[in-house]
Amino acid sequence: MKWKEQLLSLKPYQPGKSIEEVKRQFGLNEIIKLASNENPFGCSPKATAAISQPSTFFALYPDGYATKLRQALAADLNVEPEQLIFGNGSDETILMLSRALLTPETNTVMATPTFPQYKHNAIIEGAEVREIPLKDGEHDLNAMLKAIDEKTAIVWLCSPNNPTGTYIPADKLREFMLQVPEDVLIVLDEAYCEYTTVNDYHDSIELVKDFPNVIALRTFSKIYGLASLRIGYGIAQRELIQAMEPVREPFNANRFAQEVAIHALNDKAFIENCRLTNQEGLAQYYQFCEEEGLSYYPSQGNFILIDFNVDGDEVFQFLLEQGYIVRSGQALGFPTSVRVTVGSPEQNEGVIKVMKQFIQERASLS
Repeated sequence: MKWKEQLLSLKPYQPGKSIEEVKRQFGLNEIIKLASNENPFGCSPKATAAISQPSTFFALYPDGYATKLRQALAADLNVEPEQLIFGNGSDETILMLSRALLTPETNTVMATPTFPQYKHNAIIEGAEVREIPLKDGEHDLNAMLKAIDEKTAIVWLCSPNNPTGTYIPADKLREFMLQVPEDVLIVLDEAYCEYTTVNDYHDSIELVKDFPNVIALRTFSKIYGLASLRIGYGIAQRELIQAMEPVREPFNANRFAQEVAIHALNDKAFIENCRLTNQEGLAQYYQFCEEEGLSYYPSQGNFILIDFNVDGDEVFQFLLEQGYIVRSGQALGFPTSVRVTVGSPEQNEGVIKVMKQFIQERASLS
C-alpha cells in the first residue's frame, strides 16, 4: 500500500478507559469519570425531550445545510447564517481547515502543550509544525508571532487552553491579531468559552467582524452536554466560510444532533447554572491544592491541571483503582500532573479525598 509516509509513525487518538472497562478490571460497582471534560450534569431537559422521534426519522438523510440549526444559532449569536459552518464536533472542523489550507509547502504555528488535534492533522497533511512552548501555562504570543513567515498557513489559539485552562486576555489577543499577516488564518478554538467568568475574555463575534482571517470554533460537547451527538461549529466572515464549504462532507451533522442542539441552545438557565456550579467546583480544587501545597493553573474551563510532583501515571493509577478516572499529564505534556474534570460537588469531594489519601500514603513511604 502506498500510505502517506507521515502516517507510518503517527499514533491514532488514544481514548481514556471506559467506565465499563474499569468496572471489570478492578471489580468496582461505581466509577466516576472525570477524564474527558464532559458535563457531569448531562444536558438540558429541553434537549432530551427532542430525542424521541418517529421511525421514519432514522431513514432520512440529515439536512446537509443544517438550515433550522443554522437559523437558530445565527439569531442567538447575532450573525448571518452564511457565517456559520457545522462539523461532526470541533474535531471535524479542525480537520476541514487543515485539509483546506495545509500542504507540505506550508507550516502551521501553535502552542505546546495544547489540544493535540491541531498537530495531528497538520502531520497528516505533511505541513511543518512549529510548536511554541507555553509560558507560565499561557500562550507565548510574541514567540508565536516570530515563528510566522511567508509559508505560514494557520495559527492555532486555544482559549481557554486545553490542558491548562488558561485564557488569552482580550487586549493581548487583539494586539496579536493585528500583527498577523492577512493571508494567515487565525483559528480561535473556544470549546470551553461558555465556562469563562473573567471580565476580559474576548468577544469572538466582534473579532470576526474586524478580521477576515479569523474563525472561531465552538462546540455543543462541553457545557451543553451533547458530546455523544458530535456537533460543533465555526464562525467567520461569509467569504471564509464559502471557501471552506467544499471540504465539508455532505451530511456531516446528523439529524439528532441538529434537532437536539436547537433545544439545548434555548435553555439559557441550564447553561448559567452549569457555569456557576463549575466555578464552585473549581474552588473546591483550589482549596485542596492550597492546603496540600500543590501547583495548579487557575482555570477558565471545566477542568483543572494539578501538579503532584510525581509521575502522573502513578497518580492516575491510584485514582483509577479507587474508582476515579482522570487524565494523566504524561499524555498531555505535563508528566508530573493530572487533569481532572470538574464534577458535581459530591464527585469533586470524593476524588479530592482519594487524592489526599494518595499524598498521605506516598509520604509514609519516604
